[in-house]
Amino acid sequence: MYLKKTVNYYIIQSMNIYFDNAATTMVCEEAATAALDMMRDIYGNPSSSHHMGRAAAKELNNARKIIADAVGAPDNEIYFTSGGTESVNWAVLCGVPAHFRKGNHIITSAIEHSAVLESMKQHEKAGWEVTYLHPDDNGRITANDFAAALRENTVFASIMLVNNETGAVNPIHEFSKEIKKRKLGTILHTDAVQGFGKIPFTVKSLGVELLSVSAHKLHGPKGAGALYIKNNTGIHSLLFGGEQEEKKRPGTEALPAIAGFGAATKIAIQKQEEALAAVRELREYIVRELKSRLPGIVIIGNGDSPYLLNISLPGYKSEVIMNFLDNEGICVTSGSACRKGKRSRVLEVMKLKNDIIDGAIRISFSRYSLKKEADIFINTLEKAYNNIIRF
Repeated sequence: MYLKKTVNYYIIQSMNIYFDNAATTMVCEEAATAALDMMRDIYGNPSSSHHMGRAAAKELNNARKIIADAVGAPDNEIYFTSGGTESVNWAVLCGVPAHFRKGNHIITSAIEHSAVLESMKQHEKAGWEVTYLHPDDNGRITANDFAAALRENTVFASIMLVNNETGAVNPIHEFSKEIKKRKLGTILHTDAVQGFGKIPFTVKSLGVELLSVSAHKLHGPKGAGALYIKNNTGIHSLLFGGEQEEKKRPGTEALPAIAGFGAATKIAIQKQEEALAAVRELREYIVRELKSRLPGIVIIGNGDSPYLLNISLPGYKSEVIMNFLDNEGICVTSGSACRKGKRSRVLEVMKLKNDIIDGAIRISFSRYSLKKEADIFINTLEKAYNNIIRF
């Protein structure tokens, strides 16, 4: 891939294979059209009472219903945010103190997104006790470990549904069952950003009170997310101002992004089963080919979610491999985009050997990923394997 710099941006020339969909996705045509319609035609403020405002409010409510139906919740339990980070921050920062009279203990995991972990640090500074669960060899938080950590004074737990580096799927429903079996009042939140629209679930099947999702991971625009809040679940507001979102999340709703979110979600749910099967087949094909061509390659995790594939070439540096692939027009990464090139915290917590961590790259797919792209990636990675000097 060659980049020609212009005054304000880069024009991508030559081949472009995008295998970094866990970081963000291409906006689908339906979402782009919906967003443009809101910007150019239905641009009223949804809180305004005139006909343009009413038209905007109708579109807002339509998007809310789509998101609600997708997670199996009533419309009035979905609240729009600016994205996954805000949804997670709101749940964790404001869900915990709402229940402080019941206890002072929180459960999370050491493999959570930074939005959760940084929020937990704030609670620790305020005197809360936080237990960080560690994953098993496949990157999952086990039901037994969760049960062992659960106490009478555990007021809140936040465990992600799908890990954003390994694709490990955590048994959230088992955590919920344990809470209910012991008749505890623990509020359960899950960061479902990497699972929404990709693997089947509902808030009922998971048994959660709070659930965070984002638009730009499933071919919607950046700048929109949502938090599911089960009715009668105590949670404070993160922001203060007007009466939008039932006074829980004030501020004029970003209707173009939200409408795009709704459109993208509708398509994703319609195509979820078909896409899941196709992506699983693609991932399995890549794994077979890489194992046969690259001696010593390590596949990290079991691929619970086929949308993520984490591999390692021990003895090589992931940054060098990524640069090699990037020069050939192939986009992958070494871990979470939010870490900006830092060593993978998730792989460290899994206690993998240093050479495995240092040689790891994350490949993440979407329903638009193609076998011909996979073949180019495999051939290019093999070329890198044979030409890059080992460390």
